[in-house]
Amino acid sequence: MLNLLRDRRLSILWTVIRIWLGWQWLQAGLHKLADPKWMETGVALKGYWTKAVGTPGLIHYGWYKAFLNGLLNSGSHTWFAKFVAVGEFLTGVGLILGALTVVALVAGAFMNLNYMLAGTTSTNPVLYTLAIILLLAGSATYYYGVDRFLFNYLRRERKDTLNNPVPAHK
Repeated sequence: MLNLLRDRRLSILWTVIRIWLGWQWLQAGLHKLADPKWMETGVALKGYWTKAVGTPGLIHYGWYKAFLNGLLNSGSHTWFAKFVAVGEFLTGVGLILGALTVVALVAGAFMNLNYMLAGTTSTNPVLYTLAIILLLAGSATYYYGVDRFLFNYLRRERKDTLNNPVPAHK
């Protein structure tokens, strides 16, 4: 099954999905970066967390509810909101360009997982599932992207370094 997913002939399909997924993250991040409730006060994230922990039955795991309560009680929304906004934006840029694709996919899947744990469904299950599928597709995901050229360059540099012995000091 993995061989089918990683087939180079599917690279164009994975690229289209990767760029669409990146666009979703980019839009979400840009929206937050332009909003003072995210970037200055963090009140938007505080409201999200407050609603999540205050709605009975919304969060199904006690440890996650305790985690969010801890973040609320410590006032972490002020810095964490900036972290979320910048993270969403960078995830989008990485996926669109195919740069640090695996890092962007893991970050996106992790954010989707946290949104789902907090009781938000929306598009998160679809975005999460696509991120996992793209991770399983391996290098076919970024065949048409910056990573392909970056990794080829790094392989050449490493090979050159290994082939050139370091002279001993006298």
